[in-house]
Amino acid sequence: MINHVVVVGRLTRKPELKFTANGTKYTQFSVAVQRNFKNNSGEYEADFINCLMWRNAAENFVKFTNKGSLVGVEGRIQTRSYDKDGRTIYITEVVSEGFSLLETKAATESRNNQPVFNSNEAEPIEFSEDDLPF
Repeated sequence: MINHVVVVGRLTRKPELKFTANGTKYTQFSVAVQRNFKNNSGEYEADFINCLMWRNAAENFVKFTNKGSLVGVEGRIQTRSYDKDGRTIYITEVVSEGFSLLETKAATESRNNQPVFNSNEAEPIEFSEDDLPF
């Protein structure tokens, strides 16, 4: 049987290193992956893929990534469930077996520090009919 997945996208938040009760390192994170087609409104949508990474890979991933980092995650799809208030909750996630950093840390930080343009704050452009080329 084959259960292999590769996800390329941007981190939705800064990953945090966590520990299980017996001290095993892990991190959970979400990768935003833009779809290759537009919806009915003419916009691209994204899928948010939940991922889980263990041990030293998790430690390195947390150390070298940040919100917005472009990453490649390779692993397998895992489903699990748990009981919450009498309801069964199902989770599907990618358990990472490896990752690649697909841009430099400086590029990520530069993009994250750029001001966000708000179209409501834009001033109108003034021009006369004589300025038009037709």
